[in-house]
Amino acid sequence: MNLPSAFLTRMQEMLGEEYEAFLQSYESGHYQSLRLNPRKTDREEFMEKSPFHLTPVAWEKNGFYYSEEDTPGKHPYHEAGVYYIQEASAMAPVGYLDVQPWDYVLDLCAAPGGKSTQIGAAMQGKGILICNEIHPARAKILSQNIERMGIANAVVTNETPQRLAEHFSEYFTRIMVDAPCSGEGMFRKDETAITEWSPENVRRCAGRQQEILENAAMMLKPGGRLVYSTCTFAPEEDEQAIGRFLEAHPEFALEETPDYPGLSHGVPAWGAGVTDGIEKTVRIWPHRTEGEGHYAALLRKTGEPESVKRKYPASMKDKKLLAVYEDFCKEIFIEPKKWTADSTMTMFGDQLYRTPEEMVDFKGLRVLRPGLQMGEFKKNRFEPSHALALALHPSEVKQNVNLSADAPETAAYLRGETIQLSEEDAGKGWCLVSVDGYSLGWGKKSGGTLKNHYPKGLRKQ
Repeated sequence: MNLPSAFLTRMQEMLGEEYEAFLQSYESGHYQSLRLNPRKTDREEFMEKSPFHLTPVAWEKNGFYYSEEDTPGKHPYHEAGVYYIQEASAMAPVGYLDVQPWDYVLDLCAAPGGKSTQIGAAMQGKGILICNEIHPARAKILSQNIERMGIANAVVTNETPQRLAEHFSEYFTRIMVDAPCSGEGMFRKDETAITEWSPENVRRCAGRQQEILENAAMMLKPGGRLVYSTCTFAPEEDEQAIGRFLEAHPEFALEETPDYPGLSHGVPAWGAGVTDGIEKTVRIWPHRTEGEGHYAALLRKTGEPESVKRKYPASMKDKKLLAVYEDFCKEIFIEPKKWTADSTMTMFGDQLYRTPEEMVDFKGLRVLRPGLQMGEFKKNRFEPSHALALALHPSEVKQNVNLSADAPETAAYLRGETIQLSEEDAGKGWCLVSVDGYSLGWGKKSGGTLKNHYPKGLRKQ
């Protein structure tokens, strides 16, 4: 691997006796890992069903390494959102955030969605999660991953941090800042990061990170937690970024994070600005752990919250359309009242969404997903969305066709083909299609035939 000479010189100065071990880590392949979705499964259930060779990740209870012969990205469980393929080190920062149900959480630099989906799982569908990504194409991928993992209480925005700060002053109890960085920690698995690296790019990233942190500070409630993380070794983007932020914001203080084998602490001597407490920050090194390079810092904001008046989105008012939707709920759900219209229902074009409770008005913001997409009104009928299917458990619907992962019907369904039903499954109307008890999408029964409603853009070739 042809690593930049300026990078190697600096790493030798930083690591001293550990430098050779650090270099040797680049001779081995990177570790592959996934994180289970507790909204869909738990460890015991998954270990019974799993076709993969799994070993636990030390710092994430739902994290597992898998072996080279495993292909979880091609398995039907992936399409059902049973797990998210995520680098092991990247799982650590969300644990420091200590997200709870009913928190108001912002993932400020969220694409492709690893940390957002991890946060969403911890929230258990309760509270507000806003996932933001400034780049439109990456924001679309983020939205797709939120949908696949069945996260119902997430809003996806495509905004600058500055625009969000204007909208959400002291609004969030938790903020995740997984900052855009020079990507040094990913050199072993991403050669593009090597070709794009330069000392100038490190400095550019450090400047951008300070701007992002400034805006995050404005959006955090007093008493709230902020986790800053990068996938770089550069002190300018790590210890120095935090030190300069603390120098400008005495209302913030660093907090301790849990210790795990192989993780090390930040180094005050590498810092700038405020260096007291920098040892509370965390570094993950590829030569010490089974993971890539990462840095994380946990900060808490002091002070008293100000009273802020907020506007809320207008709820759905069209009685005719509401009646159509409620008829659909009676047809589909075992407990239709749980899903029928309330103040959280709002129209977004011709789509019906359920926004998170207490979500503020998003007028003026670029929003890709204002909550859980319930479906679309089409000529006095309601057609459920794929997002709704993935947010459901088969036990919540009246009709469910459960397929096994290795059945030819499952592969046919994912290709968008019509499926012939057994006498037991035959019937009429909308039904959920699941794989080994995990929701996968919609179908529509017509006697002994299942008409396929798996989205065309997701179908396998």
